[in-house]
Amino acid sequence: MSEEEKKEKLKETAENKPEEKPDTDQDKDEEKDDLKIIKMKRHLYPEEIVEKKTKKKIRNLKIAVVAVAVSAILIGWLGGSIFPFSAGSLIRNMFSAGSMSSSDKISSVLQIMENDWYFGSSISDLDERLTDQALEGITDNDEDTHTSYMTADEMESFTQSINRNYVGIGVQIANSDGSNIVEKVFKDSPAESAGVKAGDIFYSVDGKSADGLSSTKLKKLVQGDEGTNVTIEFKRDGKIVSFDIARAAVSSTVYGEMLDDNTAYLQLYQFGQTTPDEVKAYLDDFQKKNAKSLVIDLRDNGGGYLDSVSEIAGCFLPKDSVVLKQEYSDGTVTQTKTSDEQYTQMGPIVILVNKNTASAAEVLTLALKQQRSDVTIVGMTTYGKGTVQVTKTFSDGSALKYTTSKWLSPNDTCINGTGITPDDEVKLADVFYQDFAGMDDDETFKQDSVGDAVSDAQKCLSYLGYTVDRTDGYFSVSTQTALTQYQTDHSLTADGVLNHDTYESLSSAVVVDWNSSHTHDTQLQKAEEILNG
Repeated sequence: MSEEEKKEKLKETAENKPEEKPDTDQDKDEEKDDLKIIKMKRHLYPEEIVEKKTKKKIRNLKIAVVAVAVSAILIGWLGGSIFPFSAGSLIRNMFSAGSMSSSDKISSVLQIMENDWYFGSSISDLDERLTDQALEGITDNDEDTHTSYMTADEMESFTQSINRNYVGIGVQIANSDGSNIVEKVFKDSPAESAGVKAGDIFYSVDGKSADGLSSTKLKKLVQGDEGTNVTIEFKRDGKIVSFDIARAAVSSTVYGEMLDDNTAYLQLYQFGQTTPDEVKAYLDDFQKKNAKSLVIDLRDNGGGYLDSVSEIAGCFLPKDSVVLKQEYSDGTVTQTKTSDEQYTQMGPIVILVNKNTASAAEVLTLALKQQRSDVTIVGMTTYGKGTVQVTKTFSDGSALKYTTSKWLSPNDTCINGTGITPDDEVKLADVFYQDFAGMDDDETFKQDSVGDAVSDAQKCLSYLGYTVDRTDGYFSVSTQTALTQYQTDHSLTADGVLNHDTYESLSSAVVVDWNSSHTHDTQLQKAEEILNG
């Protein structure tokens, strides 16, 4: 067959071939059923078999190492210092070098400090200390200095400072450059019965030196169990006097006396739980003595409980009088009103204040001033604490004291940060407006010398009525003359030299005079002038 014939035959065959259609799913399945797949397996050489087995072992080893590492991490975090494995510690340190979640920083930091902090192992009460420090940090802020977390010891001290109830000897102490001076001896107290006097300087307590002790540390030595004895030595005019005193329960937030036939004097140290009853007891006594006018001394009164001040305000205001208003963060306002009947014959009234008059003491001052026409405020501008705090205690004795509201006076005055300006501004002697510099035991000052201790001595001498020409610390001839006279009057070596003993005697003499007479109390003198004028 020729080539032409072959081409013609192929062409004819192609034209007579049936038309093809796209595959359906059924057609494909039928086609698959007809197919038989034979897998081809490649045979491995001996070297390839060894290499494959080695790779498998390496892969399995890697899996095991990862599993062990994960387990170590979990044990390290969960076990902490309970299982102090060196490897676990290393892993913890590796993880600590990285970033942590910021969603619970406090818990994370506490966990690290408890488990990984190097110095933690040497602190027996680590958990308690870290918790206290954390809470102190949380409550410490620039916006509100009156919100704070208090440990159990701090809470106990805080409560005692308000209620002034404790087991001790019954004295008020002032600390001056490490010297603790008896500022006031309370009536009917163990100290009064023993013969302790205002101005006495603590020398030793049960044989332990009191020199240089803070007032807080001294109180811990003096206070104790009721009925137990404490032996205390005092320095009095350069001599040592000793007393064996039985401790007893003491609670005194109020002091009162008649200044003259018509004028009563009532000093409130704090607004504690017993203060209303103490005030009423004195007012009952004043009424029996036909007192016509009253001085309320709130100087250095730092406040206390609002229910206490409300009850006391009721002694001087008609029933249902507004004592204060409280404004909360949501804008709501509440009012606190008096509930008792007042002592109607008590008036006119002068209220004494100074820069340390604060909080509840300021509440009482404005409540009386704004709702009585016969109240005069004398002294210096008050502290200006216009917020209210609530104390929540925990089962271990610690507590959170936090601000809940600001308070307003009956006529909506807010004194926060500004204080109360007195009607009559009267200063005390310069000696009350400075911190004493103190003197070393072997330190002395003579004529023509200069020093802060000399200025202290000059101001003390001036307050006590001795004539000095200056109080700037230059030891003048006039200063030497006044000092010599003072030394003579107090049985000290009259050499005109200022030494440690004379310096202590001067500061003690100021305290004695202030607490035993009103001769140099210019603010009280102004009050008496107003009431008797």
